[in-house]
Order: sequence, then C-alpha cells, then structure tokens
Amino acid sequence: MAKGFVVNVNRYDPYKNFKFQIMWDGRIVVGISKCTALKRTTEVVKHREGGDNSTDRKSPGRTTYEAITLERGVTHDPEFEKWANLVHPLDDPSMDLKSFRKDLVLLFNNERGLTVKRYKLYRCWVSEYQAIPDLDANANATAIEMMKLELEGWERDADTPEPDESAAVPVAG
Repeated sequence: MAKGFVVNVNRYDPYKNFKFQIMWDGRIVVGISKCTALKRTTEVVKHREGGDNSTDRKSPGRTTYEAITLERGVTHDPEFEKWANLVHPLDDPSMDLKSFRKDLVLLFNNERGLTVKRYKLYRCWVSEYQAIPDLDANANATAIEMMKLELEGWERDADTPEPDESAAVPVAG
C-alpha cells in the first residue's frame, strides 16, 4: 500500500493546514493568517452521438479558477492597501494597467516550517479589499484586513522536493 511519503517513510500523518506563507514581488507578505482554498472547476459539455441517442456523452469544457481570500491582522504594513489601490485609486480613476496584476507563490509548510509544496498563482488582482472589520467595543477579537484576489490559473511547482524531516530540529537563536 502506498504511504504518500517518499523521503519521510516513517511519517503517517498528513500535513496540517496552519503553516503557510504567501509571496509576492519576491518576498514573504507578513501576518497572513488565512488563505481560502485553491479550487478550479471544469464545465461538463454533454452531447449525443447520432447512432446512440439514449446515452449522454460528456467531455470537458471551459475551466475556471475560483478567487482566493487572504486575511491578516491589521498592522502598519501597507502592502495590501497599495496593491488594492492599483486597481482603483481614489484620487485617479484610471487603473495602473502595468502593475495591477501579480503572480503569487503559496508556500505550504510542514510543522517545522519547511516547505513541502509550492503553488504558483498566476495573474492575480484585487477585486475586493476590506481595510478594517466591523468595529465593536464589546468584542475581544483581532482586527482583520482582507483582500479577495481573482486569478487566471494556478499550478503546483513539481520541482519542490519533499523535505527530509529526520534532521535535527534547528535551535532557536
């Protein structure tokens, strides 16, 4: 029976979903606490053959990639707002057609923080931006900044190897 791990043959548990990072413009974006699922859907095209009208045949049609949502606690880092403003700045109604799209990288990490899978997200742009959440003086919660990104495709980087988890745990310095 296949175990799912080639390098770490003694690992039985699948990876957890709480260690990840997002990169854009070649650097890690700080503070992201949530990223919605990468999902694509291919439409089903039904057709029938002339000699066999009793059975539907199915073939793949157009593929669409669902938008993703990124959330992070409100900080002084202006990166979310800067990018959102490239699509529709308040002071100038014209778009920055050169820079409003970005290619992103999603780093999916194991419990040690080693990258186990890497996904490339292509031609992303901000379709929705929330600078601050509803404010409630009676709540006990972190203020969350949110952006919704439209994308035109994604793919797994097959060159990202499975990390060796048998090495000693690095000492925090």
